[in-house]
Amino acid sequence: MGIRGELYTNQIVVDNRAYYFNVKENRKGDVFLQIVESKKDEVDERHAIVIFASELQKFCKGFDSALSFIDKDEKEKKKAAFEKKKTAASEAPKKSFRSKKFEDERENRDDGIKRSGKVHVVSKRTDK
Repeated sequence: MGIRGELYTNQIVVDNRAYYFNVKENRKGDVFLQIVESKKDEVDERHAIVIFASELQKFCKGFDSALSFIDKDEKEKKKAAFEKKKTAASEAPKKSFRSKKFEDERENRDDGIKRSGKVHVVSKRTDK
């Protein structure tokens, strides 16, 4: 047994926080998990929770349930954002790169030529 009854320790560092998962044993021989969050700001903050071995299975079930809710919620938010973006793109008016003045002049032409807006290309190549 290590210092202060530590049997196992695992550390995870994320940005300005560190999480410690400590498995310890008290003087009575009870094994428990201690989760410590250490935050490094202007003042070092530490928060800890303790889960005894007899309660660990229930804790894990509750933790797994919370994780599955978070995963489901994230997927729904991503799907909603995608649908919103998709509908916004389909409802948005098509942008024209030509000026309004150019379009007005084009519509008001009266020179007798039928304009469909399509271009017809004729090949100049002749077969011999």
